[in-house]
Amino acid sequence: MAFLPVFLLLLLAVTHRACGQDFESSEPLPRGCGWGLVRPYTLLCDLDSIWGVAVESVAAGGVLAAILLALVLLCRLRHVSEAEKRSGVGPILLLLLGVLGLFGLSFAYLIEQDELLCLLRRALWGLLFAICFSSLLVQGVRLRRLGRERRSPGGCALTGLALGLSAVQGIIAAEWLLLTVIREGRTSCQYLPVEFSLACSYVLALLLAALAAASLALCGKTRQWRCNAVWLLVTCLLSLLLWVAWVGFYLVGNKWLGRSPDWDDPTLAIALVAQGWLLLIFHAIPEAHICLRPPPQPTAPDYFDTSQNSTRMRETSFDEDIPLSHRQFVENQGYGYNDENTAGLRSGGGPGQHNSNTGARPSAPFRSNVYQPTEMTMILNGGAVPSAPPTYTGRQLW
Repeated sequence: MAFLPVFLLLLLAVTHRACGQDFESSEPLPRGCGWGLVRPYTLLCDLDSIWGVAVESVAAGGVLAAILLALVLLCRLRHVSEAEKRSGVGPILLLLLGVLGLFGLSFAYLIEQDELLCLLRRALWGLLFAICFSSLLVQGVRLRRLGRERRSPGGCALTGLALGLSAVQGIIAAEWLLLTVIREGRTSCQYLPVEFSLACSYVLALLLAALAAASLALCGKTRQWRCNAVWLLVTCLLSLLLWVAWVGFYLVGNKWLGRSPDWDDPTLAIALVAQGWLLLIFHAIPEAHICLRPPPQPTAPDYFDTSQNSTRMRETSFDEDIPLSHRQFVENQGYGYNDENTAGLRSGGGPGQHNSNTGARPSAPFRSNVYQPTEMTMILNGGAVPSAPPTYTGRQLW
């Protein structure tokens, strides 16, 4: 949705520039240019202005990465069975569309300024950033709800909320253009850097709100979604640092270095590409990986692992697991045991000492009260399993 309008407007600008202006064919081409590329598109191939070629290459790689990630997410969507994970697919796809728009808009800064091209830059800059940051904000709201209530709003609702928040920036950009171009009669390329930065104030507010939502998501009760919240928090922090860097360099750094008109376009183009890759690496890819990861298989508790279940074994009464029809039989088949009869067992005393005891006995832990003859007792008894002494107070559960 965001990528297609950007390229349509770019195509319109290129067509308008090619049809409306006629450059001299005798003008020498910069080093590295050929294949019919003439002004105003020489930054796409000029090796003397290497920043244009670098931005073009990095932006093209980002476009391919975002498209591949979106295709993988759409193809594997039917395998995502958990509703909590499916709710995050819509904001991820919206973010990828915004990232594609950022990479596409960076090509507009590799073409020499034109009235239509400046109009395109001013209209889409804040709108594309608003789409990306509103997607981060609704992801923070989703993770906050999952951490507190273990349920999340639907993916369509989150996507609609993000689009509604982005539309506010679209209205701001439209009003700015109407006030400066139509009412004041200025050209679309005639604006101050301060005006451009102030027009993005709402975008910065969205980023700060996303940062706050990510911080609150870390305070949830469920630890399952804390990894998502950590990645979201890192993305918002790095994005905030990037915005502070490019705004400071755009407003102050260029003037301080004496490169104010010449380095304005490179600053904005590099900010677009850097922000797109930052959102891809630190949010879109980790979030898609966690969303597509299969859920862990439930495992049965290991009652023989004494390091984990020793407390449970001591506290559990096995009378609860015995049917009522067999409980009376179990109570009547107990054997008594006394340390005084240990010597008799070792001297060969065995089957003659068997005695049934029909008295009820209190419940006791299983392992400590069931008669378990040692290997030495069996050897002394001639290899046969001896019966429990008559004074043994434990119960035999078989």
